[in-house]
Amino acid sequence: MGFAICCRLIDEFLLTRPQTQTLRLLFSTRDTRKSEDTLKRLNAHLQKTLREANGRTLGISLLLEARVKLEGVLVDLTKLLTVKALAEDLLTRGQRLDAVVWNAGLAGWSGLDYPTAIWQMVTDLVHACTYPTYPRAQVGLVADRQLGPAPSGDGKRATGDEPKLGQIFLSNVFGHYMLTHWLSPLLPPSSRVIWIGSVSAVPDSFDTNDVQCLRSPMPYEGSKRLTDYLVLTSELASTRPYVSSFFHTGQQQQRPRMYLTHPGVAGTSISGLNWLLKFFMFAVFYLARFLGSPWHPIQPYKGAISAVFAALAPFSQLPDQEEREGKGKWGSATGRSGDERVARTETEGWGFCGRVGVVPPGSVTGIVGRYHGHRQTTQEMREQFEDDGWKVWRDMEELRVQWESRLGPVSVADSADVERGSRQLCNLRGQTTAYVVCS
Repeated sequence: MGFAICCRLIDEFLLTRPQTQTLRLLFSTRDTRKSEDTLKRLNAHLQKTLREANGRTLGISLLLEARVKLEGVLVDLTKLLTVKALAEDLLTRGQRLDAVVWNAGLAGWSGLDYPTAIWQMVTDLVHACTYPTYPRAQVGLVADRQLGPAPSGDGKRATGDEPKLGQIFLSNVFGHYMLTHWLSPLLPPSSRVIWIGSVSAVPDSFDTNDVQCLRSPMPYEGSKRLTDYLVLTSELASTRPYVSSFFHTGQQQQRPRMYLTHPGVAGTSISGLNWLLKFFMFAVFYLARFLGSPWHPIQPYKGAISAVFAALAPFSQLPDQEEREGKGKWGSATGRSGDERVARTETEGWGFCGRVGVVPPGSVTGIVGRYHGHRQTTQEMREQFEDDGWKVWRDMEELRVQWESRLGPVSVADSADVERGSRQLCNLRGQTTAYVVCS
């Protein structure tokens, strides 16, 4: 999905932005070999886009190619020291980030409950393909130690002094959370922090007393429900003290805005299936879409439409719209023919926009594709959602402070140098460079 987001960012940037604007796209991988391979594939996609543009307007590719700059950066979200190293690298450059897209993550599945999967497919295929309960999750999966193996016998550090971190929580939420905090000097109020959630982030998958989802039988879905709480409550007065410390801003200062999207149901490598099961997976996905599911774009490129919309949509189409209609969860929806679009998704406890009973235009309201356990949001549920969001922000900030003290300070230029470098970048030769990080 991350690769598809990069491809669609390139295409839509060239299609919608003025010729004076340049896209500098930084994509992250875990190792150099993967980075080189991804760069090669992205360049191949860019050349394909340029050939198609040339077919419509001869010679236009010479102008378009110079407007896209691609660069790979390295990070392993399950290792906070590499997250810190990436933050230090980008902060040292001092270049403003117009948007960051937090997509990378792990599913934590160890296999499938085949009898349950077959039964659900036969009896309720659309629901089974949208809110699956048959993947076997590794409950309590813990990440490796962040500060290396504990020394023994020398008395310098006790074996248990480093608390556990849930691996799914770390890769899907906390790694990005720490990176956003460290990069906040590069994120002015106009920047966008885009989190990729999931349509399957059902309420039962997450417990506010288990923020790392270590006890959850659905840690992937739980981490995505946690993401819902973080983003949807990020502009409320009750969470403002925590959000302000997270972004290094005072309570009266403007902060970059966070947006929540999801790709619907797409066939990606996160499934970990072999070629035969992958064939059947795509077959039932297409059948679910034919039966009326609005959440099956299936192809990752189509699923990427919501994240790219959040990154590139003009002010009137996203920031201003959320200001008027309320903050929402933007999903990649589709019709039976596969015509993808961006649509508001209902989140239990929050509704479509954080306002009880309000359904903004462009929301998906049909019964097909709705979670069977779904409850209509009431005022009491809305208040509980905000209270849970406050608890989540409190716990996440406490955890961040604890881990920052263990990892040590970030070694970068001071904030004034960073801000000065951002202004210089924006004024360079009268052009605007859109810096987008996709992790």
